[in-house]
Amino acid sequence: MHREFAQVAVWEDGVVRQVGQIALTDEALRIFADSLGPEDEIALEATCNTQAIVRLLEPHVARVVVSNPQKTRAIAEAKVKTDKVDAEVLAQLLAADYLPSVWVADPATQALRRQVARRAHVVRQRTRLKNQVQAILHRNLIPRCPAADLFGIKGRCWLANQPLPPDEALTVEALLRQLDFHGQELRIIDAELGRVALGSPEVKRLMTIPGVDATVALSIVAAIGDFRRFRRPEQMVSYLGLNPRVKQSGGQPASHGRITKQGRAHARGMLVEAAWVATKTPGPLRAFHDRVRSRRGMQIAVVATARKLAVLCWTMIERSEDYAFARPSLTDKKLRALELRAGMPSRRGQKGKAAAYSLKEVRRRERELAEQAERAYRQLVADWQTKRLTQPKPKPGVAAANGTRLKRPPVGQAARQASVPEPALRSGVDHALTEA
Repeated sequence: MHREFAQVAVWEDGVVRQVGQIALTDEALRIFADSLGPEDEIALEATCNTQAIVRLLEPHVARVVVSNPQKTRAIAEAKVKTDKVDAEVLAQLLAADYLPSVWVADPATQALRRQVARRAHVVRQRTRLKNQVQAILHRNLIPRCPAADLFGIKGRCWLANQPLPPDEALTVEALLRQLDFHGQELRIIDAELGRVALGSPEVKRLMTIPGVDATVALSIVAAIGDFRRFRRPEQMVSYLGLNPRVKQSGGQPASHGRITKQGRAHARGMLVEAAWVATKTPGPLRAFHDRVRSRRGMQIAVVATARKLAVLCWTMIERSEDYAFARPSLTDKKLRALELRAGMPSRRGQKGKAAAYSLKEVRRRERELAEQAERAYRQLVADWQTKRLTQPKPKPGVAAANGTRLKRPPVGQAARQASVPEPALRSGVDHALTEA
């Protein structure tokens, strides 16, 4: 597949023949599609224009397979690599049903991916413009802005009164105009994505996790598409590139390296950002992060928490359940912010669902519930580690070399605590409203 043409090879009755090149235009592809039969199968390379070609050819054939270029080692490691050789190898691998394929997203998921990618691009542009303004102030020995936001109302008033050379002042004005333009574009994109998020039950369910807002949830849903195409959460973790590299051969112990970083980098970055927030919020996720950080360091612990978040997202969607340790008032606040972001009218002076978040008693009780869950997780880990130390070591062998995990204690034994706080049978919102 190229920008203007594609090289075509046909496998039939064990013989591969070269057909030639076809132009990658709408008319040429329709003529080519009409020449195909309902029992034909097509293999394509995964490139920028693959989705459009699949959309044109799929109704005319039995199956269209988009090959995974990273796994098609026969092409990637070929000594003689030309368009004809690549097309011939693709045809042979498809005929043998041995062609590694990638999942082709539906049109709605593709549109959401484009919108999420566009928003990420606008955010990067705004960050670049802000960094350029900061660089101008730095090279002209201008002190830091006393206002919290340099690009807010107070910050811009302070910036306009700074003694800058004429050319630097003109550059700052131009950068601020571009920043305002990108800010307006970002508001338009956020409004459109907000309307999409309000109509997605998956996004609303993922927003119950601490640290996951509408932006993070949309990025995950756009990258994954159909969660149920993964039979196990480990498959989704591998799809996002958060699983470590493993090398093992013979009777040698398995060697674990860095994460693979395969898949969509934007969704992986969003999960890492959500993990940073989750580590600062009381709950089992913070306890998990602290346990890993004590052994492996902060950076590895954050990535491990991001992996835990990916597993959590798959489990919640698979079971159709919200996060078990969610804070109801915080979730209502995030949903209300999403509604305002989507352009819904504000109701100033009226008590809505997010009003409970403004009550200190509500936030205190919900925080106590989260801290109780965090202590329960720490106690579970402590009992599990004690049980592991008392168990005999496994005999050396293939299972030990592969890193087989020891069995955990049965359910209930590791959950006992020496001191348990007063159990809260209702959420903080219910308690505060009842006392009020």
